[in-house]
Amino acid sequence: MIRVLFIGDIVGSVGRKAVQEVLPKLKQQYKPTFIIANGENAAAGRGITAAIANMLFELGVHGITMGNHTWDNKDIFDFIDQEPRMVRPANFPAGTPGRGYTTLKANGTEMVIVNIQGRAFLPPLDCPFQKMNDLLAEIPKKQKNIFVDFHAEATSEKIAMGWHLDGKVSALVGTHTHVQTNDHRILPQGTAYVTDVGMVGPRDGVLGMERQAVLQKFITQLPVRFVVDEGKWHFHAVVIDIDDQTGKAVKIETIRLQEDEPIWD
Repeated sequence: MIRVLFIGDIVGSVGRKAVQEVLPKLKQQYKPTFIIANGENAAAGRGITAAIANMLFELGVHGITMGNHTWDNKDIFDFIDQEPRMVRPANFPAGTPGRGYTTLKANGTEMVIVNIQGRAFLPPLDCPFQKMNDLLAEIPKKQKNIFVDFHAEATSEKIAMGWHLDGKVSALVGTHTHVQTNDHRILPQGTAYVTDVGMVGPRDGVLGMERQAVLQKFITQLPVRFVVDEGKWHFHAVVIDIDDQTGKAVKIETIRLQEDEPIWD
């Protein structure tokens, strides 16, 4: 059995602090085979740096997925091509730095992780559905354990992708909207699914951003500068168990923790 702990979008220094505090306890509690985290908001809410990526790897994260903020911190261009444990959306145009999927190795087993980005309400990229078809034809058939982070805005697009990939991948988890959904399930052909894993970062902002600036934007429609809130954290993740003989998921559960409501002493 393979157990995957996937951590939702890490937002800013508060999110990084939450990972540092919570991940050692989650490792002890769940003993995951693989730990994957979405890191596209880890550097002040916009992109990621080599230092932050290395911090996550040192904490035990095996792979990092990204999204529409992949290129927001220019530091990424200095290391993404040399970092095989990080994936950016596979449906960026050909020639884009980095890779759309990679194979992780840990605890004597392997898992392919794929990052893909939606097109509804996001910048136009290549068709994510056709790109997934192409990738599944490209990934060696021996790789039964395939984990997909679908970074998308529209719930309908995520649900449609879940049905499109049911039975073809081990798990499809949604990221980007920063709000954990309550629709986690195993689809009929054995793919674990959740529309959005949620986020790791400031609990009392708006999707991690300082709320007064967001309110001003909605009320006045004037330009404002969004900054990451510095309040207490919440931590969202999922744990998925996969039959390593078949690549089919057998269990999915969500994790929701808050800074002022500790689960463990």
